[in-house]
Amino acid sequence: MSKIFTVDDLTIREFELGDLETFARYRAVKEVAQYQSWNDYSIEQANSLYESMQGHQFGEVGQWFQLAIVATHSNNLLGDFAIHFIDAEQVEVGFTLAPEHQGKGIATKALNAFIGYLFNDMKKHRIIATTDCDNQPSYQLLERVGFRREAHFINNIFFKGAWGSEYQYGLLKSEKISIRQ
Repeated sequence: MSKIFTVDDLTIREFELGDLETFARYRAVKEVAQYQSWNDYSIEQANSLYESMQGHQFGEVGQWFQLAIVATHSNNLLGDFAIHFIDAEQVEVGFTLAPEHQGKGIATKALNAFIGYLFNDMKKHRIIATTDCDNQPSYQLLERVGFRREAHFINNIFFKGAWGSEYQYGLLKSEKISIRQ
């Protein structure tokens, strides 16, 4: 297991083969997939994603990586982060939490810690995140941890058979220094 960091009772780490069944199961939930790029997520898709990350160094510019959010003591998968290394200074993040773990403060704690890791340990300058304008829990989480809305794109993406609008959020290291405890 390759641990990235631990905060309280949560560990953020690289995905393991044992995570993939749970990962595919919660991604297949209609409410989880609603604002995501997938439908009917399968174990084959989870395996393909896992394989696509192998052979790449975490932090490699241009690459997307998936990180597991797990309960430290049980190693049970609770959710995940997606991270895209745009360039040496900027990253894009996304997040998904299994429905049974939503509304418990896990995402807030994990995202705050992840931001701290990106700024303090990886020395990143800027983090961005994009969310569907109808995905209120997502943009409320981003605002709760300090992201600022930078853009409102209106009908900019044809998504699941309809035009949709998105918010883009940003956060600079200078705006959120040393947030990880």
